[in-house]
Amino acid sequence: MLEIFTNSAELAIAASEAIEDRLAAGLAARGRAALVATGGRSPGPVYDRLCNADLEWAHIAVTLSDERQVEASSPSSNARLLRERLFVGPAAAARFLPLTDETELRELMPFDAVMLGMGEDGHIASLIPGSPVMAHAMDPNGRALTALSPAGFGSPPLARITLTFAALLQSRAIFLLIAGGAKRQVIARALDGEDLPVRAVLAQDRVPVRIFWTPNQ
Repeated sequence: MLEIFTNSAELAIAASEAIEDRLAAGLAARGRAALVATGGRSPGPVYDRLCNADLEWAHIAVTLSDERQVEASSPSSNARLLRERLFVGPAAAARFLPLTDETELRELMPFDAVMLGMGEDGHIASLIPGSPVMAHAMDPNGRALTALSPAGFGSPPLARITLTFAALLQSRAIFLLIAGGAKRQVIARALDGEDLPVRAVLAQDRVPVRIFWTPNQ
């Protein structure tokens, strides 16, 4: 399950190619495709490559796994990361869909590709240990697609909106991007059975998961 790359550049090549293949398959099969993107450090180099992919971007919708409740110009904004590193070049033609409209989100499902990062506490998206929304947001059969996590959890401890675990499972492929020895140990603990949010993704059998890891931050 763990695919190892020497550095972030090699990881970005492999991940961008895998995501491009999924989007191309969606376009070929249905004339449209949907990508769930994510924030953090690992995805940036992936977006730098994916933005130039030879795809019909005008028929691709992009949303986020989660977003911090900050101004659009804030360095903490995941949408800002997309604007600066994905929605440039050919990919600028894609449609961006915020997480605030569950009706439109539902119309995109199943997503062709879901990108996720992971924190050293084992959180994915903004499904953060200790948050009061976890009881319902981690229900694999829940009907809600999004949940609002209050400030005080995660790093930075900002209020957030996140896709639920049930929404993440409404996809054709999940790509988990991680870097560094500490996060590899988190994956090992999750695979050994520790009750972490990421374990729910690794243990489920509805959606194929690929983990892209590099030892270099």
